[in-house]
Amino acid sequence: MTEPTLPQQIDTSVAHSARVWNYWLGGKDHYPADQAAGDAYSSKYPNIVPFAGESRDFLRRTTTFLAREAGIRQFIDLGAGLPTSNNTHEVAQRISPDCRVVYIDHDPIVLLHVHALLTSTTEGATNYVQADMRDTDVVLAGAAKTLDMTKPIALVINDVLGHIENWDEARGLVRRLVDQLPAGSYLSLSHSTASDEEHQAVQDEYNSSGAIPYIFREPSAAIELFEGTELVEPGFTSWPRWRPDANTGTLTDRAGWGGVARIS
Repeated sequence: MTEPTLPQQIDTSVAHSARVWNYWLGGKDHYPADQAAGDAYSSKYPNIVPFAGESRDFLRRTTTFLAREAGIRQFIDLGAGLPTSNNTHEVAQRISPDCRVVYIDHDPIVLLHVHALLTSTTEGATNYVQADMRDTDVVLAGAAKTLDMTKPIALVINDVLGHIENWDEARGLVRRLVDQLPAGSYLSLSHSTASDEEHQAVQDEYNSSGAIPYIFREPSAAIELFEGTELVEPGFTSWPRWRPDANTGTLTDRAGWGGVARIS
């Protein structure tokens, strides 16, 4: 696949949420402004760094389940963000090299590093669609260029819906996508909440800094995103409690929740 044309200019003097997240995850795709913003956050709330890692590890474990136990060979990763380690296609193709993965993101920052998301096995495929996740028609049309939309697909929405401030809009986009997937597909979704008042205060400060805001939501609200699907065990739960393994962290019993559900 030919890589998309790179954006002409990106302001690296202002912190960017995707690059700050990359910094917390130990990635390389960030700049001094991002490091400064990440350090300012973590100096007031140090758990944010392991929280970022545990969110990423939830993605690893759920993708492993989908490819190994559920037998899924097609994935749509919505709001993929900057590449780090254990990207969706890497996890899935380690289990079954013929897996096909489509990444969706509208951020020009991601476009700069998209080559790292296109390193597929020869048996499988990866592709990237630059689109706003709320534009579900564009998302599905782009995915259809790589995936067979008549066969089961895993829709992966890992901790990105907090960037949509309007709750009805967030729920609506999930519903529209789920309704268009064939029976036997799966929804893998996680969402962050505040672990305590201090965490919420630091996030509020970050949101007012000019960076792309992230809105925490209570698990009692976030579970509504699975409406009309069948949650697999252990249901919608905190990241560490979802099928933990030897590498699973233990700090996010409050701050991160997620689940995997079958679409019938």
